[in-house]
Amino acid sequence: MVREAQDDCLVFFHAREDSSFRPMHTTPGFPTLAIVDHPLVQHKLTLLRDQHTPTKIFKELVDEIAMLMAYEATKDLPLEERSVETPLERTTGFHVAGKKLTLVPILRAGLGLVEGVLRLVPSARVGHIGLYRDHDTLTPVDYYFKIPGDAAERDFILLDPMLATGGSAVSAVDSLKRAGATRVRFLCLVAAPEGIRRLVAAHPDVQIYTASLDRELNEQGYILPGLGDAGDRLFGTR
Repeated sequence: MVREAQDDCLVFFHAREDSSFRPMHTTPGFPTLAIVDHPLVQHKLTLLRDQHTPTKIFKELVDEIAMLMAYEATKDLPLEERSVETPLERTTGFHVAGKKLTLVPILRAGLGLVEGVLRLVPSARVGHIGLYRDHDTLTPVDYYFKIPGDAAERDFILLDPMLATGGSAVSAVDSLKRAGATRVRFLCLVAAPEGIRRLVAAHPDVQIYTASLDRELNEQGYILPGLGDAGDRLFGTR
C-alpha cells in the first residue's frame, strides 16, 4: 500500500547560537508539553487513528511518526565543534556532545517506537521498563526494569504511544529516578489532559512530547478520540 513518496535522506542536527528548548506548539496550562504539529506527523496520525488501518500499516506509521517526533525531541542536544577533512579541504563541523542518550520503551506498546528513533540516533542505548495497567483499578503494575548502569550520566527518552491516566508514565519516571536518572523526556503519540496533569504534578521537570492533545478519557481510561489500544493494534492481538 502506497501512502506517500519518501526520500532516502540523512537527518543532521543544526548548530544554533541559542540551543534552548523552543517547541513547535505549546498549550496554555501545560508548560512542559510540546505538541509536534508538523504536517507529516498530523497526516500520519490521522491514518493511525483509522480503525480500518491494518496491523502492518499501523506498525509502519508508528515507526515513521516516532522518527519524525524524535527530531523535535532531540533538537536541543548540545553540539561541539570538530574538525573534518572534506575531499577538498579541512573545515569545522559539529557532533552531538554531552550526556549519552538512552531510549526506554514502556513494554509492550512502547517497543513500536524504538526503531524509528534509533534510525535517527543509532548510537543510543535501549533499556526496558515492563508495566501493564490493571483494567479494574487503572493502576500500573511493575514487572520488569533494565537500563544501563550509569543512569546519572545519561539522558533518557521514555517511549509509550499513549499518555492516558498517566499512571504508567509516572511509575516509569519514578523507577528511572530511583536508578539515578536526572534528565528524562517523555514521548508519546497521543495524550489526554488527565495524564499530562498527573505527570506534570509528579514530575514537573520532565518534558513531554506528543503529536496530539486529545479531548479526554472515557470511563474505561481510554483516550478519546484516541486510536484504540495501541499495543493490540501494533501486535495484532485485538
